Amino acid sequence: MTEFLDILASRRRFGMKPGLDTITRLCDLMDNPNRRLGKVIHIAGTNGKGAVSAMLDAALENSARYTSPHLVRINERFFLRSKPIDDATLDRAAAAVYEATKRMEGTNELTFFEALTAVAFKVYSEAELEWTILECGLGGRLDATNVCEPALCVITKIGLDHCDWLGTTVEQIAAEKAGIIKRGVPIVLARNDDAVREVIESRARELGAPFYYAPELVSADDVPFDLSLRGSFNRENARTAIAALKVLGQEPRNFNRVVWPGRFQQVGRFLVDGAHNPPAARALSEAISEEYSNARFNLIFGACGDKDAKEVIAILRPHLTKAFAVKTNNPRSLSSHETVELIREVGLDAVACDSLEEAIDKSSGATLICGSLFLAGEALVSLGAFPWCDNRFDPSEMLRTS
Repeated sequence: MTEFLDILASRRRFGMKPGLDTITRLCDLMDNPNRRLGKVIHIAGTNGKGAVSAMLDAALENSARYTSPHLVRINERFFLRSKPIDDATLDRAAAAVYEATKRMEGTNELTFFEALTAVAFKVYSEAELEWTILECGLGGRLDATNVCEPALCVITKIGLDHCDWLGTTVEQIAAEKAGIIKRGVPIVLARNDDAVREVIESRARELGAPFYYAPELVSADDVPFDLSLRGSFNRENARTAIAALKVLGQEPRNFNRVVWPGRFQQVGRFLVDGAHNPPAARALSEAISEEYSNARFNLIFGACGDKDAKEVIAILRPHLTKAFAVKTNNPRSLSSHETVELIREVGLDAVACDSLEEAIDKSSGATLICGSLFLAGEALVSLGAFPWCDNRFDPSEMLRTS
């Protein structure tokens, strides 16, 4: 990572200031690369954004995608023609962004995510792409990606997360996500509660944006039987991706080669999932019930302090026998001892561990590792199942990994 991005990363929590003024000024100084991205698919939502992005990227030719967060290496956020960008490309783009910031007033206001978004715009604007898939980082209306000019907008499953920024009800959060809808631009909505649909559809009508509800456009039988991503929630994500492709007049190809690590991924006796909020935990619980029947798991769990970790554990409790608490590789992480107290509050025996490796050694039999995407990434590296180390990429390494 460049020194510039390293500095921004060290203070990213302090620079979280939703709004478009800074990214707009930065793009202006860079000759507006956000307007030279080919046909843009802009995706917002609480859960499922990354999986839908990965499916669309697999189906479309000459495409790129920008997602967050990364599990292990920052390069994972920037896919270009099916591969994470290499370090040299990242460094060149980051250097260009840094040079532009020297001509800005208030450079210190630039957040880590705004800088990364500008890096994506720079890389993709020079790549002569037909398609660019941009995933919102937080919300939608004031997200840095919302300076793009989309050909299609997609909103995935919405639930209660980031409530301190987006609102305390699904209607309020849906209104923030609906901020990506542009006048006259088609919008595809994934399966959601009626209250969410009403908010999104109402905003689409206001802007004259054609509205498509994925479950009405694509049936469950339309999802390819050989979809490489496991779990019923990913089959629902596939319906959303197929609906988006249908609106764009494209075919759903290569769904058997979609790679999205750390989401309901089995590695030997371990099941690794990045579930870190209650909606994701409910989806994980349902998938476990469907695919593993009455199986019970030990749990290795670590979470950030700004997440509803106790509720996540409570949702998963019926599938669990014993837990091992760890601290994740994130400055916002709960300590292992804080996590143990949360786990015990939901009636599960728990042990604090000093490291993930210790927890892996102590846990025998079927083991679920979840609570944080950072923990999922660390686990996949420890288990030798992460596909993009050293910029190597082979989709066959991750297809239904076992």
